Amino acid sequence: MKKQILSLAVVAVLALGLQSCEKKETKPADEELTLGNKVDSLTTDIEEVTDSAVTKAESAAEKAKDATQNAATDVKDATKKAASDVENAAKKTATDVKDATKKGAEKVENAAKAAKDGTVKTAKDVNEALKK
Repeated sequence: MKKQILSLAVVAVLALGLQSCEKKETKPADEELTLGNKVDSLTTDIEEVTDSAVTKAESAAEKAKDATQNAATDVKDATKKAASDVENAAKKTATDVKDATKKGAEKVENAAKAAKDGTVKTAKDVNEALKK
């Protein structure tokens, strides 16, 4: 008996909740609703609400899919730009290192020439001093 009362209460609550739904069937006022008719009506209302919920869920899933694809495209584009930036920075660094190495080599070469000239001059001075 308690289960029957509880079932009727649930059906009544569902009926009140479904009355506020947009897709409500109009029922003739003169039609006498029996318990069976009420259950059929509620079943129809529940099916309509379920269909609406499924449609909304499908729409939300489609929007989520689009958002995911857009995010993936944004990440791909950002990754390409970052890779390009890194490549350009690496090229600039390589050029800077090459230039610095070239300047360093020139300085070492100049120092070696100066040392050679100094050594040759010193050797000449020593030879002249020995001759005297």
